[in-house]
Amino acid sequence: MNEPAAPVELLVCIKCKRGTEVAEDGERPGTALFNSLRQRELPDGVTVTAVECLQNCDSGCSVAMRGGDLRWTYVYGNLHEVSDTDLLIEGVALYGDTHDGLIPWRQRPDHFKRNCIARIPPVRVAAPNLT
Repeated sequence: MNEPAAPVELLVCIKCKRGTEVAEDGERPGTALFNSLRQRELPDGVTVTAVECLQNCDSGCSVAMRGGDLRWTYVYGNLHEVSDTDLLIEGVALYGDTHDGLIPWRQRPDHFKRNCIARIPPVRVAAPNLT
């Protein structure tokens, strides 16, 4: 019997302006993306968390997916607060179905293939085979 996968956390940069002018009292695109995701039904084991800044300001709204000590963490950019909510829910579900965070290339949403900003090794990583 397989162990259940570790919970997944979707981190959303709420400071993202996505290259737009935002009034001082206006809602930033990153905040709108976070609020939109928070109002949606997420896959089991997935939580959405607001973060101050992912330092990817020139690449639209940005998110990170992480979960457990054995999963790779991914940072994705160039997201739109209105049109990419379904894409993120699909992607985080695929990520949640893995134990290592590695979604097979052919199964990844096209946006994830073209807009991966960073891939960060898991906390516990096996040494690469150098032979």
